[in-house]
Amino acid sequence: MTTVTIEDLTPESADAGVAAHYGDPMREQRLLETAVGLVDRSNRDVLAVPGEERASWLHTLTTQHLTDLRAGQGSELLVLSPNGHVEQHAFVTEDGSTAWLDTEPGAGAGLLKYLEMMRFFTKVEPRDASAERDVWSLVGPGAAELFPSLAEPRIVPVPGPKFAAGSVPPEPTALYPALEVNGMLVRRVPMGVDLLVPHGQVPDLDVPRAGLWAYEAVRVAHRIPRLGWETDHRTIPAEAGFLAQSVHLDKGCYRGQETVARVHHLGRPPRRLVLLHLDGVATDQPPAQGAAVMLDGRQVGFVGTAVRHHELGMIALAVIKKNVADDAYLLVGESAAAIDVA
Repeated sequence: MTTVTIEDLTPESADAGVAAHYGDPMREQRLLETAVGLVDRSNRDVLAVPGEERASWLHTLTTQHLTDLRAGQGSELLVLSPNGHVEQHAFVTEDGSTAWLDTEPGAGAGLLKYLEMMRFFTKVEPRDASAERDVWSLVGPGAAELFPSLAEPRIVPVPGPKFAAGSVPPEPTALYPALEVNGMLVRRVPMGVDLLVPHGQVPDLDVPRAGLWAYEAVRVAHRIPRLGWETDHRTIPAEAGFLAQSVHLDKGCYRGQETVARVHHLGRPPRRLVLLHLDGVATDQPPAQGAAVMLDGRQVGFVGTAVRHHELGMIALAVIKKNVADDAYLLVGESAAAIDVA
C-alpha cells in the first residue's frame, strides 16, 4: 500500500503529519460513501479537563449546554470573542472522570490558554493531552455496525426546543453517544464514529484505510464546516453552519451571546455557508483556501475547502454574502461556480 502524506504534497498545510491517500483517492472516497474506512486524524490537538466542576465550568465558557453532560456523552462547542466571532471549535467527550476536547491542528494551544485564564478558583485542571490521545475516524454507513450499542447521534434543528421558564434542558443540542472499548473512547458522530486512542497506537480494527483527502471530500459534500477553513476573523456561528450542532440558543450567559441572540432573533446573518459546483477548472488542483468568490467584478465571499469529489467533480464550501442570489453567476479564479441549493 502506497502512503502519500499531506506534507509530501503541501508541506505548509496544517494537516501535515497524516496520510493524504493510500494510492487511489477516488476509490477511498467511494469507500467512505458506501461502506466504511479508517482515517488517521491524529494531527488533531487534544485537551483533557478533569475536575469535579468541569461540566458546569465548560457550560459557562462555551456556546453549548453542558451542565448535565454525563459519562458516555459527547457534543460540540464554540468559544466566541466578546463580539461573537468564532475563536475556537471543539468536540467534547465525557468519560466519567475527564472531559476530552479535540480540536483542529494547531488550535489546541489557543484553546488551552483561554481555559487556563478562566480557571480562577474552579475545581478543574485543563492540560494539553495531545501526547496522551490520538483521534482516528471510522467514516461511512458501515461504521455504526462495528459498535452496535452506540445510539444514533442527535442534532436538534435550529432554533431548537423551547423550555419552560426556570427549567433546565437536560442535554446539549448535539448529543453524541460514547463508550470505552479496549482503551479507546468511542464517539458516534454524523459522519461515522470517532476513536480517541492512546497516543501512537493504531485502532485494532479490520477496516481498510482511507486518507484525509477522502475524508475532506465527504465532509465538503455533507456541508460540514471546519474551523480555520470555513471561518475567518469575523465569522459568527450562524454564517458558517455551526449553529445547530454547537450553539444552544436557550441557555445562560456566555461570552459573545449577545451577538448570537441578536442575529438569530432580529435579523439574518450577513453571510452564509454554501456548496459550490466549479466548472471549467483548468488544472487538477482545487482553488486554494481563501480564494476570492467574485460576482460582477466584486468579491462576495471566499472559498473554504475545495476538493475533487468522485461523483460531483470539483466542489467547494464557501462563505458568501447573504444577499447573493442562488442562481448568481459566480467566479472563483477562472472557474465558473454555481450554488448548490439542494
